[in-house]
Amino acid sequence: MASSLLLSHPLSLQLQFPSKPKFHRPISPISTLKPIKFDPFKTHLPNIARPQFTNRLLRVAKTEPEVNEAPVLVGEDSAQFLLSKQKISSWVYFTGILGVVLYILNVVWIDNSTGFGKPFIDAVSSISESHEVVMLALILIFATVHSGLASLRDSGEKLIGERAFRVLFAGVSLPLAVSTIVYFINHRYDGVQLWQLQGVPGIHEILFFLNFISFLLLYPSTFNLLEVAAVDKPKMHLWETGVMRITRHPQMVGQVIWCLAHTAWIGNSVAFAASTGLILHHLFGVWNGDRRLAIRYGEDFEVVKKRTSVIPFAAILDGRQKLPKDYYKEFLRLPYLSITVLTLGAYFAHPLMQAASLGLHW
Repeated sequence: MASSLLLSHPLSLQLQFPSKPKFHRPISPISTLKPIKFDPFKTHLPNIARPQFTNRLLRVAKTEPEVNEAPVLVGEDSAQFLLSKQKISSWVYFTGILGVVLYILNVVWIDNSTGFGKPFIDAVSSISESHEVVMLALILIFATVHSGLASLRDSGEKLIGERAFRVLFAGVSLPLAVSTIVYFINHRYDGVQLWQLQGVPGIHEILFFLNFISFLLLYPSTFNLLEVAAVDKPKMHLWETGVMRITRHPQMVGQVIWCLAHTAWIGNSVAFAASTGLILHHLFGVWNGDRRLAIRYGEDFEVVKKRTSVIPFAAILDGRQKLPKDYYKEFLRLPYLSITVLTLGAYFAHPLMQAASLGLHW
């Protein structure tokens, strides 16, 4: 019974009579054999594994460049500005938006007859008669709102969109920044004098140079003004060239230099308190900024982090950052020139800013 079932089964023929073996062609002599080219992208791997293997090889190529060669960029080329890609309409919109923002800021916040700036300063000043305490309180309020909204950027942009969140961020942060700056200007000489260096020969020139350098470092995020004004869709950039090769956090370094220079020049307790608050805020920004970039860019940020440093020139000195031979060209760009002109303009406009601040009586 069992044998009859086995013989009647369709596979029984294959079991009983295996197919004839297939013979390959005769092996060619060694002299006629063609060399086999090993191509990890096309051969030796199944189709499913090729993309993953290719990406891995590219990652290794990025992180392990040849000796004396600059690595392939993972992040973006900073301060790039091409006139061929600019639209006149975009800059018309930018000018219009800037004018509207300044008008609203003046009416809603700065003008003492209509704005909330003076009541806000009075409310904060009521917590203490010490200008140092009020100065620290203003910086703490600004830092909490500014860094808090920055931390909520990912979720906020998903909820209301990139442009709307940028408007919200600027609309809240800008008035608080203006209040803090005006209060500092008006009360910068009201503290206890700790030292006096203003009569030392050459000190003004040295501090002016430090302030000039600080402004070149302070504003790398303003390379794309159209994004700042939300004309272009705002993005969280992973910059890697230019000043980023020197320090991954140029804004923090620039703020520290600015604080040290101004505190050395003014030399009193109000300047010391303001500098302490600003430096602590930017040190927190170093940690928070790296955390947010790691969440947004993942492994790409880790690659950039290995190549750069927080402390200026540290990555260059220990060999992690390979400067290209034409590195100076990364600074010969219009955004750096614009910052240079604005920095010089701000220096010569100090008397105007001081007069405008005193007129507010904050």
